[in-house]
Formats: sequence, structure tokens, C-alpha cells
Amino acid sequence: MHQKLHVEAPEEVTEGETADLTCNTTCSLTDPTFIWYKDGHPLTTKTFKNNQLHLQTVSSEDAGSYSCAVRGSQHLHSTTHSLRVRYPPKNVLVSISPSGEIVEGSSVTLACSSDGNPPVKIYTWFKEGGTSPVGSGQNYSIINITADHTGLYYCVAQNDHGALNGTVMVSVKTRSSVVLYSEVLYSVVLYAVVGLSLCGNAALLTVVFWRRGKRQKRNLEERDDEAVQSSSPDNPYTTLDLQSSSPDNPYTTLDLQSSSPDNPYTTLDLQSRSPDDPYTALDPQSMSPEYDTLVVGSRH
Repeated sequence: MHQKLHVEAPEEVTEGETADLTCNTTCSLTDPTFIWYKDGHPLTTKTFKNNQLHLQTVSSEDAGSYSCAVRGSQHLHSTTHSLRVRYPPKNVLVSISPSGEIVEGSSVTLACSSDGNPPVKIYTWFKEGGTSPVGSGQNYSIINITADHTGLYYCVAQNDHGALNGTVMVSVKTRSSVVLYSEVLYSVVLYAVVGLSLCGNAALLTVVFWRRGKRQKRNLEERDDEAVQSSSPDNPYTTLDLQSSSPDNPYTTLDLQSSSPDNPYTTLDLQSRSPDDPYTALDPQSMSPEYDTLVVGSRH
């Protein structure tokens, strides 16, 4: 059956025009419903009228292979028909080689590419501000470039159905500016390295002094602990030794000294420092004949 279905359509149309594709059959069919395919995929967004596919305002996207079939026998397609669409240049792109910074004395090449049907054969180069072309062809090379070449460049791509241009900016740096930039960059890097070094040293000194202070504090605490531990554990009382430094003191000197590490009590020794003291000195071995000798013994 597929030999009796075929598509009638123009071979080539120009973008913007209208095109009708017809699915013809030699078979006698009762009110058939036709299905259209493009590149093997069913079409659902196009306008169908009986056995015709209507393309209103053809674009480059409409180019492709078309076929048709009858609903109920979709596996039996017609032979394919290729539809070509003519259109002016599109997607004009301009690139610079080599990429990156352009320095005086170097060489660069500008390249232009585009999409069109028929393919673009004519490329013309212009520089902004000029009326005459500066070059032709798909590539434009500048040898021994100078600062005067700085500017915006146009590539005009042209075929039988129209023309379109693309642009690129060329910026040329003088050698003096490159040297100055290098020196500034070197200075910035140098200052950054020095700054990081100073910050690192300051941080290191801070850590060192902090550790040293912590160590000194720990040593002082250890010394205090040793001093506390060195006191006598057997004598709960501290020796009291009070002596008057003035010879005119009318009061006696109180001298308490521990007599025995096993005796929790101290010996009381009061001696008058002044012969004119109106008070009598208390002495365990007083030699005065007027008083009996007072003997103080240790309590057990």
C-alpha cells in the first residue's frame, strides 16, 4: 500500500514564503484521515486540511524529510520528500586567535562563521569609523599589531538571500603599559607576601608569650604548694616570738617557743627588759628571795 501513497510538494522554498504539501493515494478510501510525519516524528502543531499539510510563513526550521500515512495503517508510510528552505545568514560569530591579551608587536587573526542556505561565500571586514573595507574572506589577519588597530571590527556575511554582521572588540596594550602593569602586580604580590609573613610572625610570638606566661603561672603554683607542704605536720601551732624593740617599754616581752614537738602546749617565758619595771618579771627560776620559785612543768 505504501507504494500508492506519495507526497507532492515543492523541492525548495524561501524563508517567509508559504508551502503546501499534499498526500496523494491511488487507492479508493472512504473519508480517510491522514497523518503527517517530519523526520520520522508525527506532526501535531501544523495545520492539516484533508490530505494537505499547510506551512504558513516557512522558516529554516521547516526544512526536513516529510511523509504521510492513513490512520489505522500508520505503519504504512508514503515515500519521504525532502523540503529545502533557503534563508539568509544567521548566527554570525566572530572570534580572535590567539585569545587573551593583545600586546603591541604581536599578530592576531579574526575569524567569522555563520549559518545560511545557500552557505555564505562572501565575508567582508570593516573597522568602526571607516567607510572602506579593511579586509575580505572568512579570516582577517593583522600582522605586527599596534595601538592604532584598537577598535570595533565588523564581519559582514552575505549570500543570495541577505546579509548579517557580527562584531568583535580589539584592544591593544602598549608595551609600556604592560611593563607598568607587571611592576604593579609584582609590588602587590610582594606586599601581600610580606604582610602574610608579618601576620604569621605576630601570631607565633603571641603563642610563644602565652605559653611562657602559662608555664610561669604553673611554676608559681607549684612553689606555693611546696611551701605549704614544708610546714611541720606534727605541730598544729605556730611559734610566736614577740620581743619589744624599745628599752622603755614598761611591759614585759612575751616569748612563746615550742619546747617539744610532742607537746601541744608552749612554754611561757616572760622577762622584763627594764630594771625600772614596776612589775615583777615572771620567771620559772626567779632568784628573788621574796617570792617562791614557780615551776611550770609540762602537762602529759
